Amino acid sequence: MKRCAFKMYLTSGNVEEYKKRHDEIWPQLVEELRKAGVQNYSIYYDPDTKILFAFQELTSDNTADKLPATEIVKKWWAYMNDGIMGYNDKGQPVAVELKEVFHMD
Repeated sequence: MKRCAFKMYLTSGNVEEYKKRHDEIWPQLVEELRKAGVQNYSIYYDPDTKILFAFQELTSDNTADKLPATEIVKKWWAYMNDGIMGYNDKGQPVAVELKEVFHMD
């Protein structure tokens, strides 16, 4: 199991809308994430910085690097790309991988 963390940016500060959309996450997207080996996925919000902190675990045989090419992920990203979050010129959320510096089981 590989632990991964990354940060994204909620540009609008509208955490209620962001949370609402994730509370209603599409079952097809969840299925695609699970199929790719994504587990134990959580996103946290820091209102002072508008930073979203995401944590997920990936199975040893994960295919998470292929998720951006899937139609359901592209559709989700298009749905979320309405000014609520920071996006790059490829239509993907700006996500900065974070390096793990401590872990305790």
